[in-house]
Amino acid sequence: MSDITANTPAIPEQRARSAPLTAVGPIAWMRANLFSGWLSTAVTLVCGYLIIRAVMGFVDWAFINAIWSVPIGPNGIAQTQACRDLHGTGACWAVVTEKHRFMLFGTYPYEQHWRPALVCILFVALYIVSAMRRFWNWTLIPIWIGTLTAIGVLMWGGVLGLPYVPQERWGGLPITLILATFGLAFAFPLSILVALGRRSNLPAIKVLCVVYVELIRGVPLISLLFMASVMFPLFLPEGMNIDKLLRAQIAIILFAGAYLAEVVRAGLQSLPKGQYEAADAMGLSYWQKTTFIILPQALRTVIPPLVNTFIGFFKDTSLVLIIGIFDLLTAGKTAIVEPAWQGFGVEVYVFVGLIYLVFCFAMSKYSAGLEADLNKHRRR
Repeated sequence: MSDITANTPAIPEQRARSAPLTAVGPIAWMRANLFSGWLSTAVTLVCGYLIIRAVMGFVDWAFINAIWSVPIGPNGIAQTQACRDLHGTGACWAVVTEKHRFMLFGTYPYEQHWRPALVCILFVALYIVSAMRRFWNWTLIPIWIGTLTAIGVLMWGGVLGLPYVPQERWGGLPITLILATFGLAFAFPLSILVALGRRSNLPAIKVLCVVYVELIRGVPLISLLFMASVMFPLFLPEGMNIDKLLRAQIAIILFAGAYLAEVVRAGLQSLPKGQYEAADAMGLSYWQKTTFIILPQALRTVIPPLVNTFIGFFKDTSLVLIIGIFDLLTAGKTAIVEPAWQGFGVEVYVFVGLIYLVFCFAMSKYSAGLEADLNKHRRR
C-alpha cells in the first residue's frame, strides 16, 4: 500500500479560474440587456445613434460655436450682432455673462451685491450643517437662529454701517432660497401636527384638520398667492399692511403643509398596529409614544415622497411672479426684456435651469443616502 502511494504521481493543485468576461461584468450586462436579440440590438443602435447626435449637437451649440462675450458700444448698449449672425447654430452666453448679476440678485443695489451673494453662501452652509447627523441635536437650533438673523441683517441692512435696502429691491436667487427655506422649515412641523390631528380621536381636531387639508389641496397655489396678495389686505384694519413677501411666504407654508401632511399620514398608516400596542404596553404617554416610537419609523418610511414634495415646492416658488416678486426665474425673464438681448431666452433658461438642477439633485442624492443609511442601521 505504501508502494502504491509512493508511486502515484502528484496531482497538480487546481487553481480557481475566474469567470469569462462574457459571463460577468459590464459585457455580460450589455449582452443581457442591450443585445439580447435582433430587436433589442436594433433599438439599442438607433437610440445610441440619436443620443450621440444629440450630444454632439449640444456640444457644438453650447461650446464650439458659442459666443461668450460681446463688445459694449459707446452708448453702453451691448453689440449683439455677432450673436444674431449665428442664427441659432451657437449659444450666446454673452447674455449670461452680461446679465448674471441681475438674474442672481435682481434689482438689489449693484455696489451691495456682495450681501446677497454672502446670503446665498450662508444658506448653502446652513443646508450642509443641517444634513450632518452629528448636528441633529439642540445645537442646531441656535445655528439656525444665528444664521437666519445674519441673513436678515445682510438683506435689510440699516445696522452695522450697512445701507438699508427695502424688500422691494430684493430679487433673484436669495428670494428663491428664502421662500423655499422658510416655507419648508415651517410647513414640515405643521404637516406633522396636521397628520396627527387627522388620526386624532377628538372629533373637533380631526374635522378641523380634514377641512384644512381638503380646502388647501382643492385650489392651486397660484390662487392662494393671488388671494394673499390682493384679497387678504382687504380684511386688515385700516392703516395696517403686511409685507408682500411675508404674505407669499404664509401662502406657501399653508400650501406645502397640506401636501406634506398627507405624506406623513401615509407613513403613520403604514406602521403595523403592533407598534402602537407595544408602546402602550410600555406605559408611554401619547406624546412619548409618538415622539420616540411612531414618528421616527413613519418618517423613515416616507423619505422618498417627502423629498419629492420638497423638490416640487422648491421649484413652485417661481410662481410668486404672479404677485410681482422677483425670484430667480422672474429675474431671468426680465433680464431679456432689454431689446439688445431679446431672442436669447434659451441661454437664460439653461442657466437658471442649471441652478435649479444643482439644488434639486443635491436634495435627491442626500435623501437616497440618508434612506440607505437608516435602512442599514435598522437591519443591524
